[in-house]
Amino acid sequence: PEVIMHDVDGEEHEPWEQLTVDFDEAYQGAVMTRLADRKGELVDMLPDGKGRIRLDYRIPTRGLIGFRTEYLTATSGTGLLYHVLDDYAPRVPGTIAQRNNGALVSMVQGKALAYALFNLQERGRLFIGHGAPVYEGMIIGIHQRGNDLVVNPTKAKQLTNVRAAGTDENLVLTPPTLFSLEQSLEFLDDDELLEVTPNNLRLRKKILKESDRKRESRRKVS
Repeated sequence: PEVIMHDVDGEEHEPWEQLTVDFDEAYQGAVMTRLADRKGELVDMLPDGKGRIRLDYRIPTRGLIGFRTEYLTATSGTGLLYHVLDDYAPRVPGTIAQRNNGALVSMVQGKALAYALFNLQERGRLFIGHGAPVYEGMIIGIHQRGNDLVVNPTKAKQLTNVRAAGTDENLVLTPPTLFSLEQSLEFLDDDELLEVTPNNLRLRKKILKESDRKRESRRKVS
């Protein structure tokens, strides 16, 4: 998702919002740290005397992208949140709330196999299970590190004898992480898209081929 900027007398302005969060006081440090990282400016703080606290902020709309899920996780699902557009003000320099983790990106088209997924789940959290259709450039999981990793989720085990033929049946796969539409949009980086069909939500790179992505990356650097 991208926020629409306005040009005001030659200066770039972005939308700012009034944000109110209400949660148990035990989570105050975690919530305030996250809002500071998102360029939020604390306006008011009001404890209710019964263990909860309300904070009022001014925050760039960019800072709210992906915040709801992060906030609910930080408050164990007990936090309340409300925000409304306030005005346009000079753009805050730098980036806000970028994803810390890279993506696991398929290098091939085909059907995902348990053997390949079993080995890949050590690299991060997967979005797909055995038998899921995949294609080149499709994002199949979250990498545990900050960089993208191109992988082959269709790789089959090389069978060397008859006994090995049934070994995949004993593989235990971690259930895939399933995102809602909102969570999928929050997850997206600038070089990614969300594919929506009646039955599926699929994350993918804007540029599907790895060679083309590398070429585009080199072009931007130069």
